[in-house]
Amino acid sequence: MQTELIQIEENSIESSAAKVQLRRAGQILRSGGLVAFPTETVYGLGGDALNPESSRRIYAAKGRPSDNPLIVHIAEMEALPLLVREVPEAAGKLAQAFWPGPLTMILHRSAAVPLETTGGLETVAVRFPSNRIAQALIREAGGYVAAPSANRSGRPSPTLARYCMEDLDGRVEMVIDGGEVGIGVESTIVDLTGETPVILRPGFVTQEDLRRVLGEVEMDRAIISEDSGQAPKAPGMKYRHYAPRGTLTIVEGERDKVVAYINGQTKEAAAAGRKTGVLCTDETRGLYRADCVRSAGSGTDEAGVARALFRILREFDEEEAQVMFSESFPESGVGQAVMNRLIKAAGHRVKEV
Repeated sequence: MQTELIQIEENSIESSAAKVQLRRAGQILRSGGLVAFPTETVYGLGGDALNPESSRRIYAAKGRPSDNPLIVHIAEMEALPLLVREVPEAAGKLAQAFWPGPLTMILHRSAAVPLETTGGLETVAVRFPSNRIAQALIREAGGYVAAPSANRSGRPSPTLARYCMEDLDGRVEMVIDGGEVGIGVESTIVDLTGETPVILRPGFVTQEDLRRVLGEVEMDRAIISEDSGQAPKAPGMKYRHYAPRGTLTIVEGERDKVVAYINGQTKEAAAAGRKTGVLCTDETRGLYRADCVRSAGSGTDEAGVARALFRILREFDEEEAQVMFSESFPESGVGQAVMNRLIKAAGHRVKEV
């Protein structure tokens, strides 16, 4: 299969050329094909959410375990009732506050949603993205697009179309290049099927944001723990994710001790002939000695760090780094999502100094 790469700018989707391209992309999805496309969070790999074969193709293209649920993307609130048994009051409140946007809600699925899309679960994950290219594509595709991140399973999620091509060229019919995404980490996932809402994946919409709307909202303890072996209710809960090809270790502690430890480790690795990388901040960038030193921005800018994270992990691969170290980041606000992704990328390798 030859993957077609097309370019559409979000501010020009009303142009006649963009409409023709989006109509063609929508037809690919309607006919059971796959299209990678930009959202405000990361690029998604889209298929017809109501077509079991399309979901099977998504799993195959990604090399993704079939018990890892897909997120169904919609482009209007009126599309939600078809997917779920009921729309609880909490879902209505969250939709009013955060949709369209980087929030996914888990609800009880209706019979219209194939088990192939839900990973065999009786629940369905639903999101209404704010990216206008994504919205237009979803409408052209019939209103229901299943879309995990557009990367090979376990790799860093793509924030640029070229990373989609790197992982999926020859595996999907089309990739839509809509430029760099704005947020850089996947949507927050909140489970609304129990008595108390539970965050299954942290993201740009924080626990504090959700509590302002719903009151009590819990954080699933599995978010920063080792995988439990249980069936995942949301993407990313069970399997290794976001990982560069080399070995990544997170180092926690006082700044001077962290810098000294990382520099000692990179010196040893270099002496052994291994290429090294360090993920840090603007404030510490000049303190490290490694083949690839990459700053995620100011340590005080949580959103900026989140936006840069996956790009830096991809850059380590491009530089063929074999041994990598990362500073830890404060787990307040969006920083919780950053650390969740980093810990999974590191395979839970965390060193305290």
